[in-house]
Amino acid sequence: MPIGRKAFEYIKIIYNNIRMYLTKEKKEEIFEKYGKGKNDTGSAEGQIALFTHRINHLTEHLKNNRKDYNTERALVMLVGKRRSLLDYLTKKDILRYRAIIKELGLRK
Repeated sequence: MPIGRKAFEYIKIIYNNIRMYLTKEKKEEIFEKYGKGKNDTGSAEGQIALFTHRINHLTEHLKNNRKDYNTERALVMLVGKRRSLLDYLTKKDILRYRAIIKELGLRK
């Protein structure tokens, strides 16, 4: 009895215990908490919060995989993007900048 390709992929994921670290629900939760709503993906605060979540995940990954240089480079680029958004927010509205820094626990 042949198994469909989709079913095979599902079994493979369960067997290998592979899961996505950033699900659609988690992304919506981040944008709902830090943005104006779950569909507000363009706000600077929402993007900064999402980048922070991804940075934390990549940092944990690099603790276990020290020689993963591609991920290290991606992490550095992501930190740079977050820094650019924080600089933009500083120029646009310093109160929103201070609020997001405090809420996410970022140093400055």
